[in-house]
Amino acid sequence: MKYGSVAISVAVWLFSAAAFPVAAQQVAIVSPATRAPEFMRVYGSSQPPYGFVAFCERMPQECIVTSSDDSRFQATPQALSELDEINRSVNHEIEPATDMEVYGVAEYWTIPKTRGDCEDYALLKRHRLISRGWPSGVLLMTVVRDEKNEGHAVLTARTTQGDFILDNKVDVVRLWNQTPYHYVMRQSYMDPKVWVSLDPNDASTPAALSGVQSVDPSIFDALPNFP
Repeated sequence: MKYGSVAISVAVWLFSAAAFPVAAQQVAIVSPATRAPEFMRVYGSSQPPYGFVAFCERMPQECIVTSSDDSRFQATPQALSELDEINRSVNHEIEPATDMEVYGVAEYWTIPKTRGDCEDYALLKRHRLISRGWPSGVLLMTVVRDEKNEGHAVLTARTTQGDFILDNKVDVVRLWNQTPYHYVMRQSYMDPKVWVSLDPNDASTPAALSGVQSVDPSIFDALPNFP
């Protein structure tokens, strides 16, 4: 998915980010010049990526609600430092490789051990933050079109300071509106198995988005032993 492509053209936006206090290390904060509020807006429901559905079937424990509290995570210096630490450590620990190179298939979402592509990086970051006490509702898998108009996956962290992006392309954790991406869809904070649209111009997820072909969410009803 890291090197996928899409046929739909999008504008590329680039912004510089101010540094957060030292305790938060390389976590960027919003500035008046950004293109949108620091909190993402949802535009309706979306079908989940097929790779995600298969991942939940194999690893159902990764797709459950870990907290009934739907509030945003408090953006304390310690919390933002954790985001920075996890983003950097996973980025340097995992070697980039396509699913075809590792598994011999076009799309395979999983928690990587040594190699993986963009969604694998994001899944590992999510897993490690949850193990540190972050609730699943604030750590959302997110699909974007990157600066090359290619399909890409990142992890969104919903905090009181804004929606921060953990990205395998860069070590700095940035607010979503300070990235050069066009946001397509992400997990719902209410239910990890549900996905929502982030694109006001798309009534549904475009099937042409490489690596994130969507499926009917009713498929979850047929998954064996799915919590």
